[in-house]
Formats: sequence, structure tokens, C-alpha cells
Amino acid sequence: MSQVGKRIPEFKTNGYNPKKEEFVEVSNKDFEGKWTVLMFYPADFTFVCPTELEDMQEQYAKLQELGAEVYSMSTDSHFVHKGWHDHSEAISKLEFTMLADPHKSITRDFDVLDEEGGVAQRATFVIDPDGVIQTVEINADGIGRDASQVYDKIRAAQFVRENPGEVCPAKWKESGETLTPGLDLVGKI
Repeated sequence: MSQVGKRIPEFKTNGYNPKKEEFVEVSNKDFEGKWTVLMFYPADFTFVCPTELEDMQEQYAKLQELGAEVYSMSTDSHFVHKGWHDHSEAISKLEFTMLADPHKSITRDFDVLDEEGGVAQRATFVIDPDGVIQTVEINADGIGRDASQVYDKIRAAQFVRENPGEVCPAKWKESGETLTPGLDLVGKI
């Protein structure tokens, strides 16, 4: 069942904030009032995952300029996140908080738990300031994501939020033309 348009579930969990080098507690309340990217990934100390998190780090400053915060989450503990951060060249670059879900309850509530494997799927959620999911991307385990696409998704979601009645067409960029759905457009696109 699609999560788009639904409020995020209530949760509270531990995480590792590499920028401050400290363990933190984060809940769904921390997502309120700002755009949020929640990036689930299967496991620490793996192969595709560090490339994706490093790629998200490369977009982090641009996303923050949009007023967005980024969190990654796996079913590992916050202790494992710190260990990975301390031993991986790619993960040592991270500035965003790495959330832990060792009980798998949050991952299950977001409907991205691979029950058989006991790990999260590769899923990226864009969540608006009201805690409503605006986009979801889920990839198979062997297919890494492209974090540069998250910027355009957030900017489009922000535009639609700020401009009721207008929509963003395929490949929309910030300065691109939008559409105003109506009778005069039917069959003309």
C-alpha cells in the first residue's frame, strides 16, 4: 500500500550524529516544521550502502539550503553506526544523523522491512513540514540510488505546496514551466 500522502508514524529512536560526534535521541517530532529526507538502507559495513550515503552527503549542503534535513536509517544499532563511521572512509564524511532501528519497528511501520532478510529496503522518503510523505523511492538491493534527484523532488514538492492548483511536469527543474490542470489542457499535452 502506498505511503504517499500519509502522515509518518510516531517513533522514537537512538542515532549517531557524526557532526557532533554524539549519540542522540530522535523522534517523529523532530521532523515537524521542516522538509525531511529519510533514507533507509539495508545494513552498515556493506557494499552499495556506503556509496549511497556518501552520495547523499555530497547533496547535503544543497538540501539544507532548501530547509531540508537528512536522516539515514538501518536496522543496525547506533553503536554500530559509530563503529562504521570510525572505520569507513566514505561514512566518515557524513554530517547527517544515522538513525538506528534494531527492533525493526520503524522500518516495518514505514512498510520497507524485508521481513525475510530482517533488513530495510533501499527506500527514500521526502516528508513535508506537516509530517506527510510526498515522495517514496524504493530500489532492489543491488540498485543504488542517485541522491542528486532528491533535490529536484523536494523543490517540486515545495513548489506545489506553495502554488496550489499548479503541478510540475516530468523532468521539472526549479526555473521550469509548470502546468495548471484544467479543461483547456485535456488532450493537448
